[in-house]
Amino acid sequence: MVTTHSPHNVQTVRIAPHGLEGFLGAGATPKGLVIFAHGSGSGRHSPRNNFVAAGLRQRGLATLLIDLLCPQEEADRANVFDIPLLASRLLEATRWAREQPSLAQLPVGYFGASTGGGAALVAAAQDHRIAAVVSRGGRPDLAGAALAAVRAPTLLIVGGFDTQVIELNRKAMEQLRCKKELTIVPGATHLFEEPGTLDQVLELAGNWFMQHCTPVAGEEHEHAI
Repeated sequence: MVTTHSPHNVQTVRIAPHGLEGFLGAGATPKGLVIFAHGSGSGRHSPRNNFVAAGLRQRGLATLLIDLLCPQEEADRANVFDIPLLASRLLEATRWAREQPSLAQLPVGYFGASTGGGAALVAAAQDHRIAAVVSRGGRPDLAGAALAAVRAPTLLIVGGFDTQVIELNRKAMEQLRCKKELTIVPGATHLFEEPGTLDQVLELAGNWFMQHCTPVAGEEHEHAI
């Protein structure tokens, strides 16, 4: 189900069978689709992820910010850290997107934050059609053994003051066998709340997705909505 959400090419969607709610934003001819996997205690209303999504749409990408848990599931805090469950819901959203005529042919990328970074990598390990993964302040270490099975080019972005998470990302990098990069944003803490730091995340993520999550030259006409 799709309903209008705002005048800026963003719609509210509900994804069966679990009734997951999300915000789908797309211009007339998107080049790719980025699906967001939010961190613990966050969802489609996340101001930071909505900021990044808006910037990606300006670059010509479609975005889908989705709640991976139903309200009753969120009441059980264990579900918030259940990486296999979150990954399964991300794959559910991906299948839904591929069934939509306007999105079916678009390359799909994942943007994960906090625990959502681990979920995005577990999902990408199971679906080798995922074109790219970006993790912001993520916990890729939570993907465990799945890291070695990821084929999508992966960018890990961590704040310079988020020292513990930096170390976890470095260890995860050692297990990844795909194209990979780790970028540390100076002066940023875990949530990238410092002035200008989230702009750097957008720039890094946008460049990564435009490089890996868009069709090659000559194929754009196949992806028009």
